[in-house]
Amino acid sequence: MEQLMESRGTGQDRPETGSTGAVRDSAAYDMGSGEIARARGFVREFLADARSLHGLPVSARAMDVAQLVASELATNVCKYAPGPCLLDLEADEDLLTITMWDSGSVLPAASQADPRRAGQHGLEIVLMVCRSFEVRREPVGKRVRVQMSLLDDPHGDPAGQVSW
Repeated sequence: MEQLMESRGTGQDRPETGSTGAVRDSAAYDMGSGEIARARGFVREFLADARSLHGLPVSARAMDVAQLVASELATNVCKYAPGPCLLDLEADEDLLTITMWDSGSVLPAASQADPRRAGQHGLEIVLMVCRSFEVRREPVGKRVRVQMSLLDDPHGDPAGQVSW
């Protein structure tokens, strides 16, 4: 995944804060090479900045889960839609939105649960740890959007705490 462009918002190497208090950032990649670690690193840096520079609550669990989700989404792009893609991140209060845009036209679908199956569990994992999952066809490809809590759930729910 060769990084083509990374937008750092304010020009001061920090994520952009919108008028609603949300923190946003984007990075564009060429996913042909399979270097998924850059997407994980981008998410890690974004959340660290959201916590330290903007005071958003980001639990250690949320930091780990967000990197896992980005890794799974990037892996799907590498496998099924190699080429340019865009990773958008937005954190607002206690919610993280991860959006992956790519040029593939095939919409992802989770396989039937089968513990004997080797591989292809990524989407199942994403569905389990995220609060919402949405996929939409776009004029040139698709957009996968997930939301997850930045807070820990006191009852141990892997998707985190719900504020509503």
